[in-house]
Amino acid sequence: MSFTPSHLYFDDVEVGQEWKSLGRTITQADIVNFAGLSGDFNPIHIDHQFAATTPFRGPIAHGLLVFSVGSGLGLHAPPMRTLAILSIKEWHFRDPVFPGDTIHVVSRVLEKQPRARGRRGEITWSRQFFNQDGKLIMEGITLTLVEGRGGRAAESQ
Repeated sequence: MSFTPSHLYFDDVEVGQEWKSLGRTITQADIVNFAGLSGDFNPIHIDHQFAATTPFRGPIAHGLLVFSVGSGLGLHAPPMRTLAILSIKEWHFRDPVFPGDTIHVVSRVLEKQPRARGRRGEITWSRQFFNQDGKLIMEGITLTLVEGRGGRAAESQ
């Protein structure tokens, strides 16, 4: 898949702009599949009897599963010409996610730095993940490298 005309360039977004993603329900199948993919078979995620004895009273989703799903949701809110994730910092897991919870992501542009004479740029994002009740479940800062418009006019002539 390549970028479409609706994918935004570095130049198309401004500091302070914010987007809310669609929702995505985390299922028991997601948790089991993630355990198999990652090798993380911690009983808090996959052993219902054990998980019932914890403060959560049942299995919870892997934090990195939720982060990964949220990353996918953020891919379309907004649709950017992202070339790479450069860093993840100050990430906080605030509340558990249970099978059946629906999450969405709010992304806000905190900072922009042009690179390579405008051909690329770094965008610093605030990412907040919420459940269906509006409860903050995780948040942090990501830094992405995004394609810019610089040099495009000269290339097309």
